[in-house]
Amino acid sequence: MTLLADLVLIAHLLFIIFVIFGGLIVLKWHRAMWLHIPCAIWGALIEFFGWICPLTYLENYFRQLGNGGSYEGGFIQHYLMPIIYPQGLTTGIQILLGVIVAVINLVIYYFVWRYWYDKHTK
Repeated sequence: MTLLADLVLIAHLLFIIFVIFGGLIVLKWHRAMWLHIPCAIWGALIEFFGWICPLTYLENYFRQLGNGGSYEGGFIQHYLMPIIYPQGLTTGIQILLGVIVAVINLVIYYFVWRYWYDKHTK
């Protein structure tokens, strides 16, 4: 079960990367916008309101099933865990992270819009 927990952790990290930078995919595949925008909104809302992502609950569930309550050892625990679950995470930091997600995506979508507008008005 700890393997499933590790897979959920990797999926969680990939989701976070998609939330932050997925708008870049939209530059190439415009239809990805319909998946990315809800994900970006969800990611920002989790940070703004201090919610816990359901993937965290799923990962912890699998860790408990596998009696893997400890995060010591291994690449995933050593390198990925601090990125997804940083120590000292406060409400203020979470709100800042939500603002960063929103700003990055607004900038990316501005360029997506400009690209689309320029392409269709020439």
